[in-house]
Parts: sequence; C-alpha cells; structure tokens
Amino acid sequence: MKEVIDFFRRLHDNNDREWFDAHRAEWTRVKGLFGAFTERLIEGVSSFDPSVRGVRVQDCTYRIARDTRFSPDKSPYKTYIGAYIVPKGKKSGFAGYYFHIEPCADSLVWCNMLSAGLYCPEPTVLRSVREEILDNGAAIAAAIGRARGFRLCRTNSLKRVPTGFPADSEWSDMLKLKDFYLEKPVTEEFLLADDLLGRTLAEFRRTQPFVAILNRAVQYAYEEMGG
Repeated sequence: MKEVIDFFRRLHDNNDREWFDAHRAEWTRVKGLFGAFTERLIEGVSSFDPSVRGVRVQDCTYRIARDTRFSPDKSPYKTYIGAYIVPKGKKSGFAGYYFHIEPCADSLVWCNMLSAGLYCPEPTVLRSVREEILDNGAAIAAAIGRARGFRLCRTNSLKRVPTGFPADSEWSDMLKLKDFYLEKPVTEEFLLADDLLGRTLAEFRRTQPFVAILNRAVQYAYEEMGG
C-alpha cells in the first residue's frame, strides 16, 4: 500500500490534469496494485459472507475522475481510493464492506477508514430499514456491539423521529438516521502492515451480522417493489 498512499498524497498536492497526465503510468500501476488487493479482499469476505461471491473488482471500485458538474470544487481527480465489497456490486443498493484510503483527508468525516453498511439508501429501502429497527432493534444493537472497534455513524441524522414511527421508541436515535453504517478509522501503520489483508478481513468479519440484518431489510424493500 505504500505506493498507493504515496501516489494519492502527491495527487492531493498536484490535483490537475497536467500532473496526472505526466504520472499516468504510475496511476496505472497503482490502480493495478489496488485492484489485486481488492480481488483478494472479495475472496476473503466471501468466506464469511457468501452473498458477495462472484462480484468482480470493477463491480467494487470507482473511477478516479471526479464529477465536477454540480460542485464548486473543480479539481479533476479524487484524492482517495476505495473498494465497496457488496452483493451484486456497488450500484445494487445492498449493504456491504468498504475499504477507503485517503492519506490527506480534507474533511473531518473521511480518512483512512473501514466501514460496513448502507450509505444514502433510497427511500423505500430507508423505510424498510427503519421498520427492521422497530421490529428488531435489540438484535441490531447486539450486532453493533459485536463489531468491536467500530462505531455507528450518526453524521446524517434527522432532528426528529420520521413520520409514521413512534417518537417514544427505545430505538428513536437509530430511527432518525439517514445512513446506516459502522465506521472505523485506521492508521497508516495499519495500511502498511504486512498482514493488512488478514487484519482487514478480521475487522470486516465482526461487522457481518450487522450487514446481514441490513440486507434482509433491503431484500424486503426490493420484493415490495417487485424487484
């Protein structure tokens, strides 16, 4: 990962097309290194979560070019790289496991990180997850507790319990959430360790019960929609 980290640190400081074009061969190598790691990550995750079997590297990784059409920030490239190991690929709407490298984080939200769950679910899925919380809040809380070292992200949350759900619910804090994922910042030392793959898989394995509950709710939503 040292080459990956070094590349993105320099891209952060030189985020323009001229620099990137001059270092395109290096990007190709870095992309290949990260892709090879992602392939092994998919294989490892599938050993404890068979629902991700068969997904390919390209189903789990992203373009480096930014979509700047609606952003005041016109820098052309992402200064991070990630892999989202999820059933049927990153666009499926299911919950999964996300590995994120961002050595020069410009925000307090993202950094080098492991996370697991759902980010920006569509409204029907969001409602299904909330119904799951209402019915099985204790099981979800227990699954979060099993994911030692992870925390439930509460950044994107409503001020009040959404309409149609009881405001006095024991699980009102979870019902307010608009994203449902666990997060764990990791150090550069973690990323540079010789046993990075094994350590990452051990961390993700602890989140599998949480992901499984979310994906049950996602599946319910899709069945209701006739998908």
